Amino acid sequence: MSDSRTYPDRPYLAVSAAVLHEGRVLLVRRARNPAQGLFTLPGGVVEAGETLPEAAAREVREETGLVVEPFATAGQREVIVRDADNHVERHFVIIAFAAHWISGELILNEELVEARWVLPGEIPALPATEGLGEIVGAAFERLRASG
Repeated sequence: MSDSRTYPDRPYLAVSAAVLHEGRVLLVRRARNPAQGLFTLPGGVVEAGETLPEAAAREVREETGLVVEPFATAGQREVIVRDADNHVERHFVIIAFAAHWISGELILNEELVEARWVLPGEIPALPATEGLGEIVGAAFERLRASG
């Protein structure tokens, strides 16, 4: 499957959200590449005219049906995928947010095959994207610091 984000001439700015609720974080498992089959945070590409927190809230709503409120940044990741000839196939700069669950029930879109509310200590046992545990840990630190 090819899209406009494959073999880009520039990095794409994206956001994700560590949605926190009752001591757990929402993880989603991707249905397709990049990250097919891996647990990660819901998120996606920022659209023109959106603030980063607005984009994070929209992406969570589109992917999971949940209404969330991003309240702090929790880190960033840069994902560069190269093909067999070492050409850049995908390049994303992802700003991760800590977010409060506000309302809604999980309704997954076609990009996801599963969603789970997990304790941070359960993340190491899951097939997950690189750095997921660190970002979730930072999200919980931001929650504690916010009082």
